[in-house]
Amino acid sequence: MNIDIYYKPTYSLGLIRLAAGEQVRVESGAMVSMSTDTRVETKATGGVMKSLARKVLTSETFFQNTYTAGPSGGEVTVAPCLPGDLMVVELDGSEAYLVQGGDYVASEMAVQVDSKWGGARTFFGGEGLFMLRCSGQGKLLVSSYGAVHEMQLAAGQRYTVDTGHLVAFSERMGFKLRPIAGLKSTIFSGEGIVVDLTGPGRVLLQTRSFNAFLAFLAPQLPSSGRGTVL
Repeated sequence: MNIDIYYKPTYSLGLIRLAAGEQVRVESGAMVSMSTDTRVETKATGGVMKSLARKVLTSETFFQNTYTAGPSGGEVTVAPCLPGDLMVVELDGSEAYLVQGGDYVASEMAVQVDSKWGGARTFFGGEGLFMLRCSGQGKLLVSSYGAVHEMQLAAGQRYTVDTGHLVAFSERMGFKLRPIAGLKSTIFSGEGIVVDLTGPGRVLLQTRSFNAFLAFLAPQLPSSGRGTVL
């Protein structure tokens, strides 16, 4: 399987090329187009309970689609729902990655995708750290809202990230959720819950936060009873 990414970093499109009979697992709703002789099968990946956990904890869909190329091979194009980038993470079996719920797009069939509880949803803003654990061997395609910013943390190096900007990180890294400051600052600063990451490991961040965008957008919307603003 080969993946090429076009139109980076704002409106990225992933072109997945498959050999004859080769398969790829794609998040429901991410497919843009496909070869005519490519077959698609929809199922609860990993069984009902794992799929239910993935849906409830990570905001991923309950069902995923498996695309199988025809005798001459084929292609599937995919894109995230938000404007932003796509990135291929190569898994070699030696290390798993934790991917923020909503950022998983597609993967090769040898990649296992399981939900992993990473923290509780907080009272303020509904932010939390519900992750998908992606392990095994093969290509993993993740998305971001905005561009992807990649970092490598050295052993023992600590770094603080707003949970709304976190895409994925190496499972071997230590992490701890906490408010940005005290209760007053958490309420009034515009910042919410952060995660302290401890290296060594790789971190993928996104340059925009969907939670921050919603917080900006909500006051601009007309309230019920005021009519429509033209």
